[in-house]
Amino acid sequence: MTRLSRLYLGLAMWANPDWCGSLYPPYGGQEGWLADYARVFNAVEGNTTFYSGAPRAETVAGWSRLAPVDFRFCFKLPAALTHERRLEGIETDFDAFVEALTPLHDRLGPLLVQLPRDFGPDLLPRLEALLVRWPAAIPCAVEVRHPEFFHKGAAEVALNRLLITHGANRVMLDVRPLFSTSAAGCPALAQAQSEKPRCPLHVLSTGNEPLVRFIGHLDEAINLNYFRPWIDQLRLWIKQGKTPFLFVHTANNRQAPELARRLHGELIAHLDQPPLNDFAGERQTTLF
Repeated sequence: MTRLSRLYLGLAMWANPDWCGSLYPPYGGQEGWLADYARVFNAVEGNTTFYSGAPRAETVAGWSRLAPVDFRFCFKLPAALTHERRLEGIETDFDAFVEALTPLHDRLGPLLVQLPRDFGPDLLPRLEALLVRWPAAIPCAVEVRHPEFFHKGAAEVALNRLLITHGANRVMLDVRPLFSTSAAGCPALAQAQSEKPRCPLHVLSTGNEPLVRFIGHLDEAINLNYFRPWIDQLRLWIKQGKTPFLFVHTANNRQAPELARRLHGELIAHLDQPPLNDFAGERQTTLF
């Protein structure tokens, strides 16, 4: 039976105090969170770099000591490069960002280039210049949000051709669960719906590391209904020799670890996978 030996599963971050008492021990310092997280999951998005930029050398060195060799960091490019400067004139700062991550280069999954909603087809030459500069040894994933890239017209064809040419992965943002119901009476759901773009889902792998960001609802039945078709898709990519990454989100992310465990339970049932390690427990074996 097919085994998910090349699937990477994780959350948007590891530093979340809401997970103390579940994913993490109820009374423990933040310095142990990454090690505890990596006992359960084998990848993380690493949203912190989007907001705060390149991490300090001592911080990266600490992450390198704590993360096992089979773990993958998928940091986002800083918003200063993607949203404020819109990929224009960023060569020096991009090189510095990649250089800052040097101690983790053997544990980098796709670095995420999350583009703003108004980054349209006319700016594709800037994305092309970045992809030409991109280090060959580091995978790349690009998330677009402009409507023209979802209409199956000339703009989307040009984007997909550009990504395929450079082996970059088009991020598949699945927000269908999140927007499947009204958020009336639920502030957490309303906030999440206001923050996430309501983009159509186009399932297309343009590189060797297809990356899915699954934005869950607070209702478990809704999440499972939208997730189950992904099981066959993940299995297909693995049969094709690709290495998929699956990142699980929920409104305010408090329930994200539990949702990830539940979704992985669906993968176990269909693809003969072992269960995740216990939250706040010890990592006994390599699960993925």
